[in-house]
Amino acid sequence: MPSSRPDGIPALRDDPWLKPWLPDLDRRAEKISAMRRRLPQGRGTLAQFALGHLYYGLHATPDGGWVFREWAPNATSLYLIGDHSDWRERPQFAARRLNSHGDWELIFPPGELTHGDHYKLSIHWPGGRGERIPAWTRRAVQDYATHLFSAQVWESEPFTWQHDRPDSTRPPLIYEAHAGMAQEELRIGTWLEFRDHTLPRIQAAGYNTVQLMGVMEHPYYGSFGYHVSNFFAPSSRFGTPEEFKSLVDTAHGMGLSVIIDLVHSHSVKNELDGLANFDGTPWQYFHDGPRGQHPAWDSRCFNYSKPEVLHFLLSNCRYWVEEYQLDGFRFDGVTSMLYADHGLGKAFTQAEDYFNPGVDEDALTYLALANEVIHQVNPSAITIAEDVSGMPGLGASTAEGGSGFDYRLAMGVPDIWARLASKKRDEDWHVEHLYHELTTRRAEEKVIAYVESHDQAIVGGQTFISRLLGAAIYSEMGRHHASPATDRGLALWKIARILTLGTAGHGYLNFMGNEFGHPEWIDFPREGNGWSFHYARRQWSLRDNPDLKYHAMGDFDTSLMALFGTPDFLRAHPQLHASHLCRQHLAFQRGAFLIIASLNPAESFPDLPIPCPAGKWDLVLDTDERRFAGPGRIASGQSFFTTPEPHGGHSLSIYLPARSALILRHSP
Repeated sequence: MPSSRPDGIPALRDDPWLKPWLPDLDRRAEKISAMRRRLPQGRGTLAQFALGHLYYGLHATPDGGWVFREWAPNATSLYLIGDHSDWRERPQFAARRLNSHGDWELIFPPGELTHGDHYKLSIHWPGGRGERIPAWTRRAVQDYATHLFSAQVWESEPFTWQHDRPDSTRPPLIYEAHAGMAQEELRIGTWLEFRDHTLPRIQAAGYNTVQLMGVMEHPYYGSFGYHVSNFFAPSSRFGTPEEFKSLVDTAHGMGLSVIIDLVHSHSVKNELDGLANFDGTPWQYFHDGPRGQHPAWDSRCFNYSKPEVLHFLLSNCRYWVEEYQLDGFRFDGVTSMLYADHGLGKAFTQAEDYFNPGVDEDALTYLALANEVIHQVNPSAITIAEDVSGMPGLGASTAEGGSGFDYRLAMGVPDIWARLASKKRDEDWHVEHLYHELTTRRAEEKVIAYVESHDQAIVGGQTFISRLLGAAIYSEMGRHHASPATDRGLALWKIARILTLGTAGHGYLNFMGNEFGHPEWIDFPREGNGWSFHYARRQWSLRDNPDLKYHAMGDFDTSLMALFGTPDFLRAHPQLHASHLCRQHLAFQRGAFLIIASLNPAESFPDLPIPCPAGKWDLVLDTDERRFAGPGRIASGQSFFTTPEPHGGHSLSIYLPARSALILRHSP
């Protein structure tokens, strides 16, 4: 076994902490290998196995007709009902059972179905019947009178892609976004509006990757897209499939990669809209009994041991990469998948937590195979695991018993910032502990760091700036409004972003609007808020108004991204040069940059010595700058020269104001 991967990341098995568990890793690797051999059944590669979407569902035939296929093993009869049948079961629209596996087929001659027709399945089973949306449908639309969905015949002109995928080997600077809430008006936004108005903002802000939430069809808008019903259908509430393709293609033309949230951790429990009790059994796609019910999310849990379920999910991975030219996925709810108890209420403080019988190794196997399929179809694709447990091996190769993810979200980092802002006095912000938490990560995996994502701002939560400012965020954000409360909040907000991006392991993430301190939490229209869109939008006018501090915050973030958002910076390793617990300041170097930060709320430090490499250091950014709504205590454009230390090495002498951060660039 090699001691490191080709990219220089150490091998999982080099971790001495895991030596007692090497037999478990071997077993996992063999389980992955066995399932990889089993699934194709001699019919090619795993990626070729993941082509179920070309067989199942509704497809046009060369003669102008249609063929429909569905897997429903418990069904006794199956009809396609809809506009074509006046929504009645008619003999000519009854499917025939093809085999004992439970595949059904129905062939339509030319003229029976037309573009835009609505349809559903009427499935009969022993003792019952139900109307269902086909599992593999590529288009589902909602009747806003009944709130129910139906599938829709969709036969449009093939989309012509204009742009190649951008380079996905660069460290990802991710802009997490939601098309529906990306506009300021009190309504649902569209794919085309996001394309025309939001993509230019993302590009101008310095991000290189767009992560879209809520892309797969979901019946309840307020679920944020995490209760998926139709896995192969982009949500029709935002527009057509071609309009979503246009969004992706335009992003590629702007040099932006596009990834989406892939929700394979669970599915909506709705029977009329989704996969639950699809053929009259609760165990077709999901576990039977309590294991098939998610107690916290009120949803259904997939049975990852069934080849048919893996066929569905692996095909889903390939479908989105090929059909919509996506550049990868953020796998949602990985912690929930990995553990039989979904990781609820667990601290994960000992190795046994990752290698006990409560680990769902079928889910681990699926994740490994999903990563293989994605990277076989698009070798430059990126995959990101949303896991809070710290499961070893998520970023390791499948040969090592790992899951093959390219990155894992550093989910502990936003928790640190939220805890400091909400529960710690300024005097108790422990700079050495903070630096340790920001830089500690498993050696064999790459991580994405962030101050906050959408998770911190959904109903019941607060954005980081809201925690810092409280009510002042609504009344004291005028550019020339003097306020100690806002001065403090903005200073800490800027320092947090400098330290998080400055120490980010291999990538960085920001949620839409947080780059300029968007003041509102997120709450989608629901009965409890009178079906209001007030909190399901982004107030871009705050960012655009030069008379507001939001504008200055946005300028700060753009300037910071321009400095730090480069491959050379993120590939360099942070090196701590100085820290002082009582004085609450620290200094560390990354590449050509020296970052010096003070969290001290009251004391400034003149002539502060900072150990560093010899040479000239130019001040390129500081949080105090007036253009960033700072008090302007530091003269811009300064250069600092090091002097030798008596016992070796060099240092420079700076003035470090209270509650500020400086960024210097080395000029040898």
